[in-house]
Amino acid sequence: MSTTTKIQPRALVRASGGPRYAVALAVDALGTGLLRPFLLLYGVTVLRLSAPATGIAMTVGIVAGLVCMPAVGRWLDRGARSTVVAASMLVRVVGVALLLATPAGHVWLFGTAALFLGVGNQAWPAAHAALVATVTHGRERDAALAGGRALRNAGLGVGALLATVCLAGGTTALQALAAVTGLAYLAAAALAWSVRLHARPAATPAEDGTDGPAPRMRALLAANVIYVFCLNVPEIALPLVLVTQLHASPVWSAAIFVANTVLVVTLQVPVTVLMSRFSRRSVLALAGVVLAASYLGFLVATSLGHGWGAPAVAAVSVVCTLGEIIYTGSATALVTALAPAQVLGRTLARFELSTGFGLAVSPTVITALAPHGPTALWGSLAAATLVSASAVAIEKDHGTAEQDQGTAQRPLPPGPSKPASSAIASGDGVK
Repeated sequence: MSTTTKIQPRALVRASGGPRYAVALAVDALGTGLLRPFLLLYGVTVLRLSAPATGIAMTVGIVAGLVCMPAVGRWLDRGARSTVVAASMLVRVVGVALLLATPAGHVWLFGTAALFLGVGNQAWPAAHAALVATVTHGRERDAALAGGRALRNAGLGVGALLATVCLAGGTTALQALAAVTGLAYLAAAALAWSVRLHARPAATPAEDGTDGPAPRMRALLAANVIYVFCLNVPEIALPLVLVTQLHASPVWSAAIFVANTVLVVTLQVPVTVLMSRFSRRSVLALAGVVLAASYLGFLVATSLGHGWGAPAVAAVSVVCTLGEIIYTGSATALVTALAPAQVLGRTLARFELSTGFGLAVSPTVITALAPHGPTALWGSLAAATLVSASAVAIEKDHGTAEQDQGTAQRPLPPGPSKPASSAIASGDGVK
């Protein structure tokens, strides 16, 4: 059985949409890293809003952004690709402009800015996945999606680091960071639009098995809501536990977050390639098992008390990050493999709805469970994740666009990948 064990960087870039698109992703991620981690701080310090009002406005913006996903899915199914990616970036330019124009104390205008930022943040993952699925296929597509996530995490990390250094400048620095973010989104949108990739799913031959209704994926979508909690563990759950329960220095939380970012950037593609010898559904179920094991590890680590608790939590966080890497490397890839070409956009939109919902509710669930003790928090997360993994493993695929077999595809070739569906494009060698 062949496996995707060798990936040439240039081939990976081509499979991800081309050099110009890769630059657009990097610029967009850099801009997002400059502002998104400090948006709450912007509302509190620059606009002088209360912390609860700022948090509510941000949450409402994120949830309201999910409402746009059905329209995004239909737009993608009409063949749009790079245009939707560019639009998701331009919408965020509007959000940043509104943010800069918001006078102090105006929570509703801040909420409107958060809405536009939320729409762009929710629309981008589905649009990006649809674009990658159009220019490549099979396990090459899995590696390309993993490469895009690694690149995005690198940009987010660099942006957040630069923003942290600039925060010494106070409110003026936050406003400057917002302005730079808007310019970065604008530049990224121009680069993404210049790729000019447009798909024609209807032209895909029927014998490829790509015509059919959208897969229901009920178990997969429900499980994804639980799986996605892992993305908020390093940012919310672990800082909360380390500071309030173990009374550890905030340095531990910062170190865990940095380690998480570095591991995702360096291991996302290799781990995804390594897992390509197994079926995507099996890998996704395995991710749930690894995440559940890490949650139980956190339960044991927190029982060690102040002295050894923090180092133990940091060690277990590596296992949690590995579970996150396996999950993110297989989930979207499985969805794109299951979706018929003509409903790829709507299928990805439904998946992104479940992701967005999980990200929206996970902070509330985590902060509600934490005061009841480690068993309530980590035991509940472990049990829910194991149930989700079981549901993913036993769900049957009917009429899938691409059979999810255990056999892997060939290594990435040195030349451009064959499109998964009929597409036309200009620039970056995508034909």
